[in-house]
Amino acid sequence: MTAAPELSFFASADGDLAYRDVGSGDPVVLLHSGFADHRVFDDQIPALAGDHRVIAPDIRGHGFSANASAPFRWADDLTGLLRHLDLGPAVLVGLSMGAGVATDTALESPDLVRAIVVSGGGTSAFEYKDPELLEHTARAGRLLAAGDIDGWLDRFAEGVAGPHRTPDDVDPSVLRRLRALTAHTIAKHTPGEKDWYVPLGDPWPRVPRLDVPVLAIHGAADWPDSIAMADRLVATVPNGRATAIEGVGHYPNMENPHTFNKILRTFLDTF
Repeated sequence: MTAAPELSFFASADGDLAYRDVGSGDPVVLLHSGFADHRVFDDQIPALAGDHRVIAPDIRGHGFSANASAPFRWADDLTGLLRHLDLGPAVLVGLSMGAGVATDTALESPDLVRAIVVSGGGTSAFEYKDPELLEHTARAGRLLAAGDIDGWLDRFAEGVAGPHRTPDDVDPSVLRRLRALTAHTIAKHTPGEKDWYVPLGDPWPRVPRLDVPVLAIHGAADWPDSIAMADRLVATVPNGRATAIEGVGHYPNMENPHTFNKILRTFLDTF
């Protein structure tokens, strides 16, 4: 798949990292979920770009960004991009895996962050305890390891819906979009390849020192573990709060972009 012409590229020490950069004003950085890319925010980018500078990167190994060939950390990649753009402090908006990128960056480079918004996740210390979710994740991993991409994509759709719905309950256009961009990321990789990602370490002892506003936007039909991770984050920081959007799962920004954007813009207007 050819990179879209609106993408820019940052020459990191280990390959080019793709990102969108649109609008002007106070910076907002949109950080996507695992296996996806910046396009999960297609409904947020134009809604925010009228009065904000919106940066939407593809995290290393995803979308149109380079795969890793050496050890790397999420926070280092994002910090490098923001310093390259001479941006900060910015509001970081993280979806699922992107929530971990946001909190890692805030812990490592607090001067670059003025607020955090998370959805479907909290810190990079992901905590999965629900037996149903653990089994779902294990089965998806087995399908991916076996090279059964179609089977994995079907399992991914179940994860989008959450534990109390089926994929039939999700707008088909949302699932089509997610299938296309996750298939693109998977195609960049081979089963059994080396994982160069280096975890930050246990972030929780440092989280109480995150002295910036933190908002969690839950999809009320999301997996309980995903909601719990975001709730733990907002309960641990000095200035945190949460809200929920009913009737949507792990991608509230895609299933109900109108409400998600309204909540996000209201939060941004407080700065």
